[in-house]
Amino acid sequence: MFFTIPTIMTWTRIVAIPLIVGVFSAPLEPQTQNLIATVMFIAFAITDWLDGYLARKLNQTSSFGAFLDPVADKFLVCAALLVLVHLQRADVFVALIIIGREIAISALREWMAQIGASKSVAVHMLGKLKTTVQMVAIPFLLYDSKLFGVIDTGVWGTWLIWIAAILTVWSMVYYLQKALPEIRARVVK
Repeated sequence: MFFTIPTIMTWTRIVAIPLIVGVFSAPLEPQTQNLIATVMFIAFAITDWLDGYLARKLNQTSSFGAFLDPVADKFLVCAALLVLVHLQRADVFVALIIIGREIAISALREWMAQIGASKSVAVHMLGKLKTTVQMVAIPFLLYDSKLFGVIDTGVWGTWLIWIAAILTVWSMVYYLQKALPEIRARVVK
């Protein structure tokens, strides 16, 4: 199950990272760089939904795919956030909150899986909402211009990325609260 269609799509998100970063080093007009990076990010972010759908539809789910999918998502989001911080379109504090949470919750989930309590930190709607807001904020900030001559994506993206940061902290607290009984049970033993 290493090279199924869904898994290859997941790999494309990892391959996309140097491409998106490289766009901003290319000898292009800034607006062209923004447009290309935005379209690429959206296209690769869509593969997150599409690979899961195809895995179920084609009966090609695998434990490797289940592992790789969230890793690819985190890499893509973290790389985009670092680009946005570099371009001074996102606050470094926001990036630290989001990246720090991803590392902490990934480590928590790994530990909970090792002790057989992974259900207590299963993906929750709050985490999905956080991801959705991030996935809208990032392309807005990458585009950094007026959309349809009306929507100032820089302003909207800034508001949305701060909302994503708040949801990030909220979801982290939620997952830690869910894991706390298992953590206490292990510390007592």
